[in-house]
Amino acid sequence: MPSLPSFGGLSGFRGRSAVRARRTESARAPLPVPLSAYVVDCGVYVDGSRLPGRWTHTDAVDEVRKRREGFVWIGLHEPDEEQIQGVAETFGLHELAVEDAVHAHQRPKLDRYDDMLFMVFKTVRYVQNESPSTANEIVESGEIMVFLGRDFVITVRHGNHSGLAVVRKQLENDPDKLRIGPAAVLHSIADHVVDNYLDVTSKIESDIDQMEALVFAPRGGVSSDQIYLMKREVLELRRAVMPLAVPLRRLAEGYTPLIPEQVRSYFRDVDDHLTEVSERVMNFDELLTTLVNAVLATITLQQNGDMRKITSWAAIISVPTMVVGVYGMNFDYMPELHWRFGYPLVIAVILLGCLALYRIFRRNRWL
Repeated sequence: MPSLPSFGGLSGFRGRSAVRARRTESARAPLPVPLSAYVVDCGVYVDGSRLPGRWTHTDAVDEVRKRREGFVWIGLHEPDEEQIQGVAETFGLHELAVEDAVHAHQRPKLDRYDDMLFMVFKTVRYVQNESPSTANEIVESGEIMVFLGRDFVITVRHGNHSGLAVVRKQLENDPDKLRIGPAAVLHSIADHVVDNYLDVTSKIESDIDQMEALVFAPRGGVSSDQIYLMKREVLELRRAVMPLAVPLRRLAEGYTPLIPEQVRSYFRDVDDHLTEVSERVMNFDELLTTLVNAVLATITLQQNGDMRKITSWAAIISVPTMVVGVYGMNFDYMPELHWRFGYPLVIAVILLGCLALYRIFRRNRWL
């Protein structure tokens, strides 16, 4: 009689199965990504200079608040909700602003939460193409969110073209401006974004001039669809530029004590540059509308010309159709029916009639 398996062997089998199940679950579960993977740079600035060393966000803020001077500048690139939560708890960021910073797709705006500012910038980048008449994309957009406090600046970027390394380097080379504090960083970011607007508008203006030349060329080959595509790209730029005017004006007018008086004049200068960009973008939209109307008018004229040609040839063809139709009837007493030269005479009359109509239409430029 075969022996039954012992309970010890059965429990060992179940134990091995449980271990395999745990290994499978751990293999399927996503590994947590550390915050350092999203941190582009973290610096501590005291008296206009950056302190040496590598800092975590908690060590950096502890250092600043222990010294009771300076500020922290942390740059993040597309963090998720879990990773930004630690920064939000350390600096006391408002949950609504944190949600906007994570999910992006925000309009340019300025919000105030107690002693903190939250500002959104839309960044743009010009996409180089061989010709504006064949381009599928001209403007690529991104976003920069800025949390501004008394002793910290936190920037959250979305998009691969909205880097702030140049801004950070320029500020670190200008200790007098950096000594002002976080407001100077916010101004430099705003100035950098608006300068990019000016650069992009200059390149788009060149594309529109080239497209305008093609529209009025004899065989330019620019379709209304391509102009509508350009209008869509200009609209993308307009959505980035126009809503930013009110936040910049509020910062220039003393909206919050976080922006000292000496920085407000800088924001007025940025607002002036933004006004220039806004006017150029409005002119782009009007010019593209004019080009669309010109293309549609050209198409209408071409269709009218085609209809005149079709009508002219139809009138010419009607002459032999009418004569042949009359002589095709089965009557005995037709003019010149039994004459030897009747057939050549009819053919000659048909040709003369067609030639006369052709000359008339040709003289009136229908053919």
